[in-house]
Amino acid sequence: MAEIAKVAVIGAGVMGAGIAAHVANAGVPVLLLDIVPKGADNRNAIAEGAIAKMQKADPAPFMSKAAARLVTPGNTEDDLAKLADCDWIIEAVVEKLDVKQALYRRIDAVRKAGSVVSSNTSTIPLAALTKGLGETFARDFLITHFFNPPRYMRLLEIVTSPQTRPDALEAVERFADFKLGKSVVHCKDRPGFIGNRLGVYWLQTAVVEAFDLGLEVEEADAVMGKPMGFPKTGVFGLLDLVGLDLMPHIHASMTAALPKNDPYQQAVRDLPLIDRMLAEGYTGRKGKGGFYRLNRDGGAKVKETLSLKTGEYRPQQKADLDIPKDIKAQLASDTKAGRYAWAVMARTLSYAAMLVPEVADDIASVDEAMRLGYAWKQGPFEMIDRLGTEWFVARLEKDGLPVPELLRTAAGRPFYRVENGRRQMLGPDGAYHDIVRPDGVLLLEDIKRTREPLLKNGSAALWDIGDGVACFEFTSKLNTIDADIMALLAKATKLVARDFKAMVIYNEGTAFSAGANLGLALFAVNIAAWPILEQMITEGQAVYKGLKYAPFPVVGAPSGLALGGGCEILLHCDALQAHAESYIGLVECGVGLIPAWGGCKEMLHRWSTLGKLPKGPMPAVAKVFEMISTATVAKSAAEAKELLFLKPNDGITMNRYRLLADAKAKALELARDYVPPQEPEFVLPGESAAVAMGLAAESFHRRGLATKHDLVVSGTLAEVLSGGDTDVTRTLRESDVLALEFSRFQKLLHHPDTLARIEHVLETGKPLRN
Repeated sequence: MAEIAKVAVIGAGVMGAGIAAHVANAGVPVLLLDIVPKGADNRNAIAEGAIAKMQKADPAPFMSKAAARLVTPGNTEDDLAKLADCDWIIEAVVEKLDVKQALYRRIDAVRKAGSVVSSNTSTIPLAALTKGLGETFARDFLITHFFNPPRYMRLLEIVTSPQTRPDALEAVERFADFKLGKSVVHCKDRPGFIGNRLGVYWLQTAVVEAFDLGLEVEEADAVMGKPMGFPKTGVFGLLDLVGLDLMPHIHASMTAALPKNDPYQQAVRDLPLIDRMLAEGYTGRKGKGGFYRLNRDGGAKVKETLSLKTGEYRPQQKADLDIPKDIKAQLASDTKAGRYAWAVMARTLSYAAMLVPEVADDIASVDEAMRLGYAWKQGPFEMIDRLGTEWFVARLEKDGLPVPELLRTAAGRPFYRVENGRRQMLGPDGAYHDIVRPDGVLLLEDIKRTREPLLKNGSAALWDIGDGVACFEFTSKLNTIDADIMALLAKATKLVARDFKAMVIYNEGTAFSAGANLGLALFAVNIAAWPILEQMITEGQAVYKGLKYAPFPVVGAPSGLALGGGCEILLHCDALQAHAESYIGLVECGVGLIPAWGGCKEMLHRWSTLGKLPKGPMPAVAKVFEMISTATVAKSAAEAKELLFLKPNDGITMNRYRLLADAKAKALELARDYVPPQEPEFVLPGESAAVAMGLAAESFHRRGLATKHDLVVSGTLAEVLSGGDTDVTRTLRESDVLALEFSRFQKLLHHPDTLARIEHVLETGKPLRN
């Protein structure tokens, strides 16, 4: 079938509205329909209300204001005929078979021939959904199970039937991959598919075992959180997030559909405390609270936790547990934490092994579903490999727990291995099979299996990624930028100039770069090593400038956070190919500093040449002052374009797995006839502009929106952006603005209130408002 050009979503609840918003994020018009509310004057009230609510939500379902304008609200009584214009119709209504089938009959009467219809169900089998609806409908139907929130969760589970047209599946899968940025996992038509079959079992087991072993909520979440490679919410925090009221519906559906001997059946049991919570409206974050709540009685804000032992709320406590960082040490530990970890994970990992090939043909699909659907750092089979299959089986047998056939098949072998540079997975047949990446997917982790780095130190590496393109990778904690990165980047620039066509700056961490390493800067301050700090700034300016004027193109490929110095390196690239979920900004003012590696200079140049502002130097200066002084961070790559952290011709990649390949292609395109950019010149307004910006900051201070030190920092920033003692009759060079950045940064670094801010951020992770 042709490309999907217009989509409809029926059901404007949290999931349906979120799916519609993400389709709009892809630049595709979408029709959002829901029922007509009884007695309402506005027949589109539900859909319109959902759109309005999403525009205020945080985290935001929309990537930009422009995306929101692509969603057209309507209702299922007046607007169903509009489905005739849609190529893909997504049903996201209540999980009741009769309701869904009645809707499908109405859809089938108006949709155009060859349009695809899919359900977002996670509990009803596909065979039941299409029963009695005819062969033509069955050929055009599939299940597309999104995870909440649809914008941020990268997993999409797809279920088809033998009747589903291959080209219908191909069209949806391609759209989901390239337009929505989803990793598509094919599931069999089994209850809960992959993610919820295993994920809900894990949650339920963790809750039951916490009660049985006498743990409190904080203790259970401390174990089933970051130390295990799970989200920091843990299990009880996650239940609060998704809503406790959802769980009984899932359990009822799953227990009705699964065989009586399935371990899921044994995991589900009545827990009187949770029954009471539901009856009293304690359903989690969307209710009055859940296992955690914020008590506002008497005007106070007290974080409280529900005690599993007393059933009453009490002030939140820190878990007093000894939790090893190594997963095997955790599970082997004969401590309260270790016994709980083993009780939960032994059953969860064993259950995962039971599900192949029942719910998926291979282990990689299960691991991908749990990584991207439940935000586990590693999938269950990757975790078993860390334990060792032989150790895990022996421990299961010792405790009298079931050992699934797949674990017997492994017979002490790992589930994953690398053979001749290719990653392979163990199949249910007992043989290893290559893991094949889709066309257009290039991952640095694969390259590392077959090649040695061209250059490497403790914080960075340079890799040959083929076709004359090199890739510079940060490897420090949170990819913070330090002297080692600067030194290697200087070496890399020379090597690439000699031996390559282009360079990409990219990594596969959760953050592209959290900025400069503040800990090292604070250490240097504390020992009064001012020459080291001066060298750090001057070298950074020189390295970034060298990157900008190198005789080859440089393409930045960020994903996740790109803050401070991480943003500044992107500003010095010739072009960017950014993942859609890139959060870019100059945030130095938050720690009492200003950008000093060329960030002020580059943003001034961009807003004076690319910004759609009134003529003259002041509008650009005022805009950059506003952005940097308030530590503005773009909440998507689309918003980064609006803020000119990305230039108009920079690219955005929706699928994270395709980012490196897209960046490499852009680099090769630029390399064909590359000419380094010309050095910019600046005409800045001078001292009068600095005074005006200072007055604006003072007004914020009087209204309680800026602190005393904010005035100091913003005043210093104003001196740089206005050009110091210049005026509009003079032309400044790039080096002049860099000199201003350097001198004013040094001035702030000597200020005790700045040092207090840096110390506070390093200790707490939160800004200090001093």
